[in-house]
Amino acid sequence: MKPPAATFVTGLRCILCNQTYGDGNLHTCPKCGIQGILDVQYDYDAAAAALTSGTLAGRSYNHWRYRELLPLSDEASLPPLHVGWTPVYDVPRLAAAVGIHRLFLKDDGRNPTNSFKDRASSVGVLKAQEFGFKAIACASTGNAASSLAGFAAAVGLRSVIFVPERTPEPKVAQLLIFGATVVRVKGSYESAFDLCREACKKFGWYNRNSGTNPFLVEGKKTAGLEIAEQFGPAVPDWVVVSVGDGCTIGGIGKGLQEMRKLGFIDRIPRLLGVQAEGACPILGSFLSGKDLIPSSASTIADSIAVGTPRNWRRAIHQIKASRGEMIAVADEEIMEAMGMTARLGGVFGEPAGVAGVAGLKRAIARGVVKRDESAVVVITGNGLKDIQSAKRAVGQALEIEPDFHVLEKHLLEHSII
Repeated sequence: MKPPAATFVTGLRCILCNQTYGDGNLHTCPKCGIQGILDVQYDYDAAAAALTSGTLAGRSYNHWRYRELLPLSDEASLPPLHVGWTPVYDVPRLAAAVGIHRLFLKDDGRNPTNSFKDRASSVGVLKAQEFGFKAIACASTGNAASSLAGFAAAVGLRSVIFVPERTPEPKVAQLLIFGATVVRVKGSYESAFDLCREACKKFGWYNRNSGTNPFLVEGKKTAGLEIAEQFGPAVPDWVVVSVGDGCTIGGIGKGLQEMRKLGFIDRIPRLLGVQAEGACPILGSFLSGKDLIPSSASTIADSIAVGTPRNWRRAIHQIKASRGEMIAVADEEIMEAMGMTARLGGVFGEPAGVAGVAGLKRAIARGVVKRDESAVVVITGNGLKDIQSAKRAVGQALEIEPDFHVLEKHLLEHSII
């Protein structure tokens, strides 16, 4: 069933062969196969006339305020959950610790299911409904899964979630509480992805996987739209994003490019993509200039533990278009950043959520990012999603008898008083 055309969408363009298709239920280019990632195209002249500072002033502060730049039909009934327009914090103490002049955190852990992925899932459930599907599925290392489960519950869709066996228990619990059917796959994310894709074809489920679904990236790009509007002419020199499948940084880059086209900013911040050393195939392709070589994925940052990313071309394109860079960090650096971001910035992020802070610190030490520059790090997920990692990052609480003298002794021993 083909939905009513979205007001400003003109088609879907293959990033490999440039073939353009209509705005239908198509995930990848029929000519180029799984590598033929499709990009949603818009009538930017019409969007610029409709989307202005004046029109935005009268709209609700969520990511639907940018509806001219989203693949929505005129009849779309928006999910009831508030998504987007997440806060930006100026964190001078954290800036001093990593060695940069000015640092901001955009806390996407404040979204309904506590992660950046809510931006994509909110669009995904709308497209599933528009195309007439009754069930929606995805493969995920955790956040996309819980996000989809929550939004499917909010609009009354059935959800089926495929997760790799290493997925943290709090994330699995979140899926189950939303009523999702959870399939724990004994294997990697790639195994879960392939099984989900096959099941969607066989059983007629809508495939939410943002690695291949062109509409999901449009939801993710709203973080870039927001950064441009929130900062305006004072947009930072760098936007720092953790990278797994490539969709998030690819989407944010597209959002920033669009806001420049529409006149909201006059320059594009440089993108810094951060991968974990145990899962950095996109970095390898970025540095070599050659096609991506899949690799194993082993990192504490489960949300970016992707050895076979599907949207790597989009990620690299946006990073290079911004004159940006990529870097990889060790798990030990991520753990350090987890404690540092909470202690000095007041934001509790999961390992993948704070990988950007670790990457920024390393990039500054290497001279990639200058100390007199400014940056905003997108914190992509809340730390409550991975309590075990948080405990390893900070150690244990003091345990004492209810005796004041014992308390005083322990406080002195730990240099607290």
